[in-house]
Parts: sequence; structure tokens; C-alpha cells
Amino acid sequence: MHLPPPGTERAAAASRFPSTAAVLVLACVVVAGCSGADQAASRPDHAARSTPAEDVPGPGVPKVANPLDVSRFRQNPCDALASGQVSDLLGGNVRAEPDPHGPGGPACGWFSQAQVVIVFPTVDKLGLTSIYRAKGGVYPFFLPLDPVAGYPVVAYGTDDPRARFGECTVALGTSDRETVDVSITQSPAHKGDKDPCQSARDVAAQVLDNLRRG
Repeated sequence: MHLPPPGTERAAAASRFPSTAAVLVLACVVVAGCSGADQAASRPDHAARSTPAEDVPGPGVPKVANPLDVSRFRQNPCDALASGQVSDLLGGNVRAEPDPHGPGGPACGWFSQAQVVIVFPTVDKLGLTSIYRAKGGVYPFFLPLDPVAGYPVVAYGTDDPRARFGECTVALGTSDRETVDVSITQSPAHKGDKDPCQSARDVAAQVLDNLRRG
């Protein structure tokens, strides 16, 4: 089964997840995947057509000094977060929806009052370069965030959904050619408690920790 398609797509080549997500609230963080998730799978395919494969990272794109192998999470995307981490983020009564063959790449969504969606994009092999080349165009919303343990992170989207929807999508570069994209939508009760892009970055940090532990 495919997770619900997003309102945008990564250059008609891949659609993403619907608007919904979560916010990290102290120890019991509430987060979710949504419109931002929609953005993640909707990277413009024109970037893939116009950028030579060897041109990564592109101009101004931070290099990933220590690439990580994400293949095991591509095979089982719901393993990207441990069950205890999901409970801490979303509380109880969480519905998990794996989408290992999603059009944007292997993905998993966790849905409660808040939601989290994690995608391992396969639409192109340009990593963060794909997003950087689309800033100001396909992605008017473009916001580099502090790196996580040296791995670059950027928030992006077709608009800025933070204040209105409590949503954000971030991409964390795991190599010069690959990213892990995290989309969150805050629950109605916690909308605005924290910048949703920072919440998404926090979730990406957990995924990174899981990757590095092997």
C-alpha cells in the first residue's frame, strides 16, 4: 500500500506524503510527516536532467565528509526509528504505514494526532545538490539549519508551512548523492510550541544516530 500522495511531486517523477506531522515537546516529543513530506518526494526532476552526475556536491552545497550506508533502512524504512523513539515522539495509538516501494523512495509514516514521515529518496542521485539547485525556484522556502554531527541539513518546500500548518520538511545529507528526508506536522495541541523545522531536524538526528550505530 502507498502512503497518501502529496500535493506536490518531485518533478512529476515522484509524489510524497500528505500534510500531517508533529512537534517535539520536551521528553515526550510530538512530531509528524506531511506537506513537508510531500515536498521531500517532489524534488524537481529538471535538476536530475540538467546536472551532470559528477557535479556533486554542486556550487555552494556542503560536502558530506563521512558518507553513511543507508541501504538497510532503504530495505526496511520503518526501522529508521526504534519503537521507543516513536512512542517518545508521538505517544500511544500510533499507526505505522510502511511504503517500501514509494514513488519518491522507500518511506515510512507514523500517524497519531501528530505525524512523522521519513523518506529515503531515489528520484535522483544528486543528494542535497538537487534541493540547492531548486532554491528560489521550485523551492521558494529554503532554510539551511545547523548540521547534525557534521552532516548538513536544510529545510525546504514549495512554501513556508510552519506558522500556518505547523509543518516542515528537512533533508539531511548522508552522502554527496543521498539524503534522508524527514517531514513533520505538529499536533493541534502543540502547534507553535517549537519551530517545526527544528523538530524535524531533531528527528533526523535520531535517524542519523540509528544509522551510525549500525
